[in-house]
Amino acid sequence: MEQYQKAWQAVWQRIRESVACCGRNADEISLLAVSKRFPPEAVRSLYALGQRRFGENYVQEARDKQQALADLPDLSWVLIGPLQRNKAALAARMFDRIETVDSLALAERLSAARSADLPSLEILVQVNISAEAQKSGVAPEAAVALAAEIARLPRLRWRGFMGIAAETDDVPEQHRQFALLRRCQEQARAAGLSAEVLSMGMSADLDAAVAEGSTQLRIGSALFGPRS
Repeated sequence: MEQYQKAWQAVWQRIRESVACCGRNADEISLLAVSKRFPPEAVRSLYALGQRRFGENYVQEARDKQQALADLPDLSWVLIGPLQRNKAALAARMFDRIETVDSLALAERLSAARSADLPSLEILVQVNISAEAQKSGVAPEAAVALAAEIARLPRLRWRGFMGIAAETDDVPEQHRQFALLRRCQEQARAAGLSAEVLSMGMSADLDAAVAEGSTQLRIGSALFGPRS
């Protein structure tokens, strides 16, 4: 437990320092603990420290953890990995939020599969802000139009955008890519859409993400340690 407590405190200290540098408040930032490839016991340890929202990349791994941690109330599970359409129906029942929606067809499958007795499934549109061919996501210029289509679907609640910057030590380039996502948010709001969430920034680039308006940071190894 001490290992996780120190890591938890260190991450939040860095967030507080980052928001102070750009005139923001730490209350504006939420933390998504990326628990992919870490065991249920690690999730349980962070839960004891107050963390409630956990991000997973793989549907099957997430289902195994949900079963192992069924005794913990108020856990919120978020899918942050690419979602194959043949797993959309299962994912729609398992997760509280899916951050990797990049097509209307996928959103329609999620809408059709979400049970009416569950709260609306939160959706983020993934935007390919790095323009890397190996990454999922719509082009920035197509993001708002897709968001508008998703916002009309039943049993879904569109919340905002998610983006992953390229792995680079070039801080101005980090800022440039995150600014693309912020502009998507601004354009969505100008079109009358409620875009509350900007999910951007990880351990290596959280300072640039916070400066550009991130409302949710996705942090994994800095909390849990190195992945096996």
